[in-house]
Amino acid sequence: MQPLRNLPAPALRRVRGILTDIDGTLTTGGRLPARAVLALEQLTQAGLHVIPVTGRCIAWAEILVRLWPVDAIIGENGAFYSHLRHGRLLTRFLDDAPTRARNLERIRALGERIRREVPGSALASDQAWHAADLAIDHAEDVTPLPADAVVHIVRLMQDAGMTATVSSIHVNGWFGRHDKLSMSRLCVTELLGEDLDARRDEWLFIGDSANDASMFAHFPLSVGVANVREILPQLPVAPAYVTEASGGEGFAEMAGQLLAARGQQ
Repeated sequence: MQPLRNLPAPALRRVRGILTDIDGTLTTGGRLPARAVLALEQLTQAGLHVIPVTGRCIAWAEILVRLWPVDAIIGENGAFYSHLRHGRLLTRFLDDAPTRARNLERIRALGERIRREVPGSALASDQAWHAADLAIDHAEDVTPLPADAVVHIVRLMQDAGMTATVSSIHVNGWFGRHDKLSMSRLCVTELLGEDLDARRDEWLFIGDSANDASMFAHFPLSVGVANVREILPQLPVAPAYVTEASGGEGFAEMAGQLLAARGQQ
């Protein structure tokens, strides 16, 4: 990884949109710093597209997309995206309602099994509002679990036929092969009419977690906030650049450098 300050200004001037993780990237210690909120506003006012891409549940996505200056929010690691059209909330699911209902029954049963078999684990506090995936808390509202317990949770999910990934706070599992990148492609195509693969050098991704791996690998302008260093052994591909600051302050650092390169700060 190179320091963010080494990211060439000409590359930043080509950027048209930012895809960003939320937990540990926009937030610091579970809180949204004022600098991160201001950075979101400044990026939007500069005419840039901003799309948070998170493992958080549909309730979070549908609330935050009303409150934040963003184009859309992709939630539950790519199960859907939510956006506003003429002030009206719309959510685009990948799976149809009967499929989601069947999967939720399987998710509830597996969640109970994991809680029984992995001491100290718990359902994420917002699991009741998940539409398509299972979130097991390993470090948010529980005493952080040891690494072997997290591995055990991932294995139980995979044995049940799930795709599983680890964020800074949760182990997420879902039925299907979608991820943050696949739904980012669909969201950008449907909302903006653009091919994200063809124009990937015009988009910047910033994150901090193992569930951001596909995004780090895909985008030449991939940035990790400083706390990404804690999970580098879990990443098949590291982000190309890293900020000096962690969390939301690191996001604000990225936004400041991007806007300065464009002469908009």
